[in-house]
Amino acid sequence: LRLVAVLRAILEGEKAAVLKRDHHLPLSFHRRQEELKFSVGLQRLQHRVREIQALRDGPVGEGPGQDGAGAAPQELPTLILEAVKELEAIKQQVLKRIQIWKRQQQLAGNGAVFEENLAPLQKRCEDLVEVHFQLQQQAMAASAELGPELLPRLLERFSEVLSSLVKR
Repeated sequence: LRLVAVLRAILEGEKAAVLKRDHHLPLSFHRRQEELKFSVGLQRLQHRVREIQALRDGPVGEGPGQDGAGAAPQELPTLILEAVKELEAIKQQVLKRIQIWKRQQQLAGNGAVFEENLAPLQKRCEDLVEVHFQLQQQAMAASAELGPELLPRLLERFSEVLSSLVKR
C-alpha cells in the first residue's frame, strides 16, 4: 500500500507538471491566434492577386516604364507561383481546422463540450474559394506569359486545392 501511495503521489505530480506546462494559455488564446494567422494569410493572398492584376494591366509592352513594369513577363510567373504556394498553405490551415472540428464533434459523443457553430468555418472556406477563383482567373488570363508547360501544372494545383476542400 505504501508503494501504491508513493506511485500515486509521483503520478499526480507529473500530471500537475504536464497541465502546468501545456495549459498555461487558455484555449481561446490559441483559437484567436489561429484566426489571426488565417486572416493575415488570406489578406496576403488577396494582395498577391491584386499585384498580379496590376502587373498584367500595367504597360507591359511599352518598355521599362515606371517601377520596372517592362519586366512583367518574367515576374508574372514567379508571382503566380508564390501566390499558389500561399493558397496551398492557407488551404492546409483550413483543413486542419476542419479536422479539429470533426474531432471535437466525435468527442462530444463522449460528453465533451462542443461548439456546433459552423459559420466561422464556412466563412473561411468561402473566403478561400473566392480567392482561389480570383487567382485561377488571373493565371488563365496570363496563360501566354506562363507558357504551355507551367499552365497545366498550375491548373492541376488549383484543382487539387478545390477538390481537397470539397472532399473534407
